[in-house]
Amino acid sequence: MRKELLVILFVIIQLRLYAQEFTEAIEDNSYFIEEAYNQEERVVQHISNGYYTFGATKDFMYTFTQEWPVFSQKHQLSYTVGYSWLNSNTVNGFSDFVINYRYQLTGHDDFITMSPRISVIIPTGNESKGLGNGVWGFQVNLPMSKRISNGLACHANVGFTILPGVKTIDIAQLEHKNTNWNINLGGSIIWLASKSFNFMFEGLHNISRLADENNEMITSNQTILSPGIRFAIDVKKLQIVPGLAVPITFQDGNSDTGMFFYLSFEHPF
Repeated sequence: MRKELLVILFVIIQLRLYAQEFTEAIEDNSYFIEEAYNQEERVVQHISNGYYTFGATKDFMYTFTQEWPVFSQKHQLSYTVGYSWLNSNTVNGFSDFVINYRYQLTGHDDFITMSPRISVIIPTGNESKGLGNGVWGFQVNLPMSKRISNGLACHANVGFTILPGVKTIDIAQLEHKNTNWNINLGGSIIWLASKSFNFMFEGLHNISRLADENNEMITSNQTILSPGIRFAIDVKKLQIVPGLAVPITFQDGNSDTGMFFYLSFEHPF
């Protein structure tokens, strides 16, 4: 009998959360974790990201993304173009170009908001300089979002990237082609401190399969933990969202701290 009561209580709590109406809050792109909210009809968003690493290489990567609704909020097209300054600016240039499509599978009125995405990676970056992969690639990702309360929202991602035919040169200077892939898993918690100000904590884990200098396929693990903030400035129908984060990357027994800069402009068209 006790188990049945606990089940009934759990269901009641879930239904109460499901039916609850929340106050207005920022619904924007997080920095390392996708939020599952497509662009509203006739509203476009322009997003700039900058990521600087304080490690030995002192890299700086800039990306610009533009998101457009297609006829309605159900369908969204976007593209991402990037430019990088690597190894203390001894190497710089454009990175690979990415085209994305997202479908709003479930919305705010559902128990969980989900927007699966498929992306095509176009090899515009110079692979010999480490600016791109040199091959066409494909990525799928499932962002999931849930508003827990007036002061809390959480997001989760699971995705897969494949890069077939990536060229590698082994220590004997022989050329090989391999299929590289990556699995990404992550989540975030957003504290909605006010209608226009958020504290954020994101966690991302990447599992990559790639060739080493002996042309042997190895698995590499990378974890990023990133506390950050963002706030919204509303100017009539224009919403400006600046943000800042301090990501810490753990990989191969080493850690590296960086600074992440975010700036978004969203307006009707």
